[in-house]
Amino acid sequence: MGPRFEDREEAGRYLARLLHNYAGDPSVIVLGLPRGGVPVAYEIARALDAPLDVFLVRKLGVPGYEELAMGAIASGGVRVLNSEVVRKLNIPYRAIDSVEREELAELERREGLYRGGRSLISVENRKVILVDDGLATGASMRAAVQALRQMKPAAIIIAVPVGSRDTCEDLRGLADEVVCAETPAPFYAVGTWYSNFQQTTDEEVRELLELAAAVGSR
Repeated sequence: MGPRFEDREEAGRYLARLLHNYAGDPSVIVLGLPRGGVPVAYEIARALDAPLDVFLVRKLGVPGYEELAMGAIASGGVRVLNSEVVRKLNIPYRAIDSVEREELAELERREGLYRGGRSLISVENRKVILVDDGLATGASMRAAVQALRQMKPAAIIIAVPVGSRDTCEDLRGLADEVVCAETPAPFYAVGTWYSNFQQTTDEEVRELLELAAAVGSR
């Protein structure tokens, strides 16, 4: 079984067709998870005539066991803690604050790089289409949805071109709608389903956001 998509742009156009019922709805905004989700999100925003922004999520790793998440921080000053992990491992709050400070510095650096001083579009009472280039474990998407919920959107729609069937199913309990265009089995990895899966650069993310902002301000 070969790749389903040529590249992220083609995947975005394909996904946009599945989201056509949101076209022209002024309450819709499209948020891409960087970096790979942004080129996909750009095509969707363009097709739906909706504003585009980037939504950054940084995992808060347990000190010494960084792969294990004790929480996450996201755009808009949101912090989500995994209280079960914090309690089980008896992690002191000063340790959490210390990790958060480090991750916040990186999040702010990236936001400055991508947005060039523009602040995050307000999501309150908006229908938010949250986009990535694919879902394997879904950890970043899960953190993004939890963080976004605290910002009181009207609805959260997860949209990805390709995803693991199990992960897409799991996320249905978290979001208002989940659109996984393709759920091949066996899944392997996200990159398997693209002919061109070159890493999206910070520069590309910045350019797409600038382009979308320029179109939106006309």
